[in-house]
Parts: sequence; structure tokens; C-alpha cells
Amino acid sequence: MSPRACVIGWPVEHSGSPVIHRYWLDQYGIDGAYEKEAVRPEDLERFVQQLWTNGYVGANVTLPHKEAALRAARSADEAAIAIGAANTLWLDPDGALHASNTDAYGFMTNLDAKAPQWRAAKGDVIVLGAGGAARGILYGLLKAGVPRVLLTNRTRERAETLREAFGPKVEVIDWAARNEALAGCGLLVNATSLGMTGHKPLIINIAALPNDAVVSDIVYVPLETPLLRDARTRGLATVDGLGMLLHQAVPGFERWFGVRPEVTPELTAHVVATLGED
Repeated sequence: MSPRACVIGWPVEHSGSPVIHRYWLDQYGIDGAYEKEAVRPEDLERFVQQLWTNGYVGANVTLPHKEAALRAARSADEAAIAIGAANTLWLDPDGALHASNTDAYGFMTNLDAKAPQWRAAKGDVIVLGAGGAARGILYGLLKAGVPRVLLTNRTRERAETLREAFGPKVEVIDWAARNEALAGCGLLVNATSLGMTGHKPLIINIAALPNDAVVSDIVYVPLETPLLRDARTRGLATVDGLGMLLHQAVPGFERWFGVRPEVTPELTAHVVATLGED
């Protein structure tokens, strides 16, 4: 039987995962399939426990199911446990359900590929946002050895919750202090949806960033956000959010289909074309 995987969400139509995985299936000549499954929150646990019955070897998980998917799995890797959510599921030969979170891998791999100089930049890292994406990014940065992360969020209490989860290397600052805090930062990461098409803009003045700073935005619609445009105008190195989406898909594809795929310029162009970006 040909291997089949899917992405589970509610809603799920917006997911870009099928475009990526179907491209790889075609690229590597694999007789497999990747589908979308719209699953209501109350049906999530039953659905993932019946993955094999439904003909699937594994799945990606998107909103709002990531926390529930972690709870439903028999075992989970260190990243999923630390982040508190799963975005990748697979079945072992005995049918047991396992979970991973590849967001940190996707973010860090993309950052290292697009701006390897970020590690040499002097100063702190500042992360905007305290949602699920920020959890993955904090985990990845701290695993990479970042000595201190400044975390700021419009609701300070949510940032404090992450500080408690990730420890003393995370320092929370007020949202109102974000512009001034940039003066000591070598890397700025927007882990919010601010600046995304259809969302509120991200209001930030990056003038205080050092000249060797790197600016990363997890938003990929538009591909060049106002934040990245401002950074590029200043001559700063920038990292868009599309690469994170592409790289986080790699481990799951390898698990399900037995081939470790590559993130290539051709894949990037293919996905950009589906986003309607120039």
C-alpha cells in the first residue's frame, strides 16, 4: 500500500503543507499521497488514534490541535515536550502514535542558512510575541546556546508564563520598551502575526538596532513584511518566514516516506507561486 500522510486542522484549507509535500512526492518519484483533513477539536483524539484505520502513516498538525495532539501521543520527543505542542505525528510498526515538534528545527535551520552571521553578532536576542511560535523559537535559540533572550509581548502576563517555562536566560521586557531595547540586540525575531496580510501592522522603530544585526520575521504572507523591508533599507541582513515553513516539513516527510527531502530554490519558487507573491 502506498504511504499516505495528511495535515489536520480546523479549518485546514489555508495550510501550505500539501503544496510542499506533494512537490517532494513528485520530485522524488514516490508513490504516495498527502491530504487535508478538517477535524473538529472534539474529534481530534479519536481521529489521530485511528490514523492507520484511515489509511495514514502520519500527519502534520496545525491550529487548533497542536496541544491536543501532544496529549494523544504515546510518546513525544524533547522538543514537543518543551514547547508543549506537537506538529508532526507518526506511527511505529506496532501502531503506536509518536509526536514531535519541528518548529524549532525549521526556524533555526532557516536562520543558519539565510544569515549564519547571526551567531557572531554581539548582544542579546529579542523575540516579539509569546504564542506557540515563540515557544518553539525560544526552545531553538536556547538549545543553540544563546546566553540571553529578551522577550516582549503586548500582554506581559503571557511573556511571563514563557519565562517561567524556559528559565533565567529569558528576560521579559515591557512592550512599550521594545524600541529602546533593540540597541543591545544582535538578532530581532518577530514571532507574532503582526504585519501579516489581513492582520494589524507591527509598530516598531528599528533605528536602534546595531549595524550588524539580523532581522527575522516568521510571517511569510507577504514574503517581505514591512519589518523586513525597513531592515533591508537599513542594510541589515533579513530572514523571511517562508524558509521556516519549508524546513519544518523536512523531518515529517522523511518519517513518512523514507526520503530526506531538500529545501531548494525550486521548491521555494513553487511555494511562492501558490502564495501569489511576486
